[in-house]
Amino acid sequence: MPTAVLDLEFEHLPAAITVPGHYDHALILVRVHGQPVDQVRLPVLGGHIRGAELRDALAERATWPLWERRLHEYLGWETAPATPATLPRATVAICTRDRPDDVRRCLEGIRNLPDDGQEVLVVDNCPSTEGTRRVVEDCGRARYVREDRPGLDIARNRALSEARHEIVAFVDDDAVPDPNWLRAHLRNFDDPTVLCVTGLTMPLELETEAQEWFERYSTFGRGFRRTVFDEYVVNPLAAGRVGAGANMALRRHVLELVGPFDEALDGGTLTRSGGDTEMFSRILAQGYRIVYDPAALNWHRHRRTWEELRRTIYGYGVGVYALWTRRLLFERELTIPKLAWGWFRHTQLPELARALLKRPNYMPLDLLLAELRGCASGPWAYLASRRRQRRRDGHPLEAPL
Repeated sequence: MPTAVLDLEFEHLPAAITVPGHYDHALILVRVHGQPVDQVRLPVLGGHIRGAELRDALAERATWPLWERRLHEYLGWETAPATPATLPRATVAICTRDRPDDVRRCLEGIRNLPDDGQEVLVVDNCPSTEGTRRVVEDCGRARYVREDRPGLDIARNRALSEARHEIVAFVDDDAVPDPNWLRAHLRNFDDPTVLCVTGLTMPLELETEAQEWFERYSTFGRGFRRTVFDEYVVNPLAAGRVGAGANMALRRHVLELVGPFDEALDGGTLTRSGGDTEMFSRILAQGYRIVYDPAALNWHRHRRTWEELRRTIYGYGVGVYALWTRRLLFERELTIPKLAWGWFRHTQLPELARALLKRPNYMPLDLLLAELRGCASGPWAYLASRRRQRRRDGHPLEAPL
């Protein structure tokens, strides 16, 4: 049965919540004065959730960010970073390929952002039709750029080079930004050592079993506490903890400070993913900071079919090991084997045992095996993708150090 996704304000919880009858559960985002502070999952009985049940559930299950926010408000303490009097100007970038319906929904969400003079840029990556161009023309407020070299990181680099403003805020084509999304990103760039900000990503819908499992197994969310990351807070080689490329903003001159996205990584290449995490890793390793701010909220439409989910999980495995292959062979990061063993020993192997023994809440075996197959393919995929990219760009092949 599907799960209803709801968005409620703590100060104005209704006496009862009515949802369509085909939902048996609800995932509820809870806000305090607009700030996302927690989420709770509740059963739906007869299409209804009583407000008292929701309050009881929050009292029992709520995490510290909700109560911290309430306590600070009671004491009159300001918890969110102060918004500068003047925010930097931004380019909102959508990198897409052959998903015009998703782009249309994303652009509709961007129209709901306050108008602070931002530009909207759509990078159409190696399209097979003119569908996306027509959607952008219908929208009227977005600038269309066609990039014929396939690869998500190629499209990201094109967006950074084409952007007219200081900050480039990336949103996936299958995501919808919350109205405060852009301002929440921008307020974190008052520190010049911050090169990147990531935000909270919630599911746009949970209508299928595949979407449910994606949210459980590979959620884009990183919690409800604003966190400033540097190389002392998180190992740059485990930079996936800081956020996801579906919801990130970068200073445009990241290109000069730490270099462009690795065009041998991520969607549209043999490596399938990993480009965002590799960029996060490089930012941290070179002494800069990344801020995760849950107020920078967007809503992502997860893949709807099981086969799409399995391919996605496989691709994540490929991307992680592709990234690590780059760091091991080309940057001489000799701790990579230890890191890979730790992930397998402490996470993947226990999950595999739980699945084989059918322990409660075990992960589907085919997803775990897809991830492991992806990991095994990652090193070859990165080397092959790198060779292909360098041949295409006319560069001599580069041997590992």
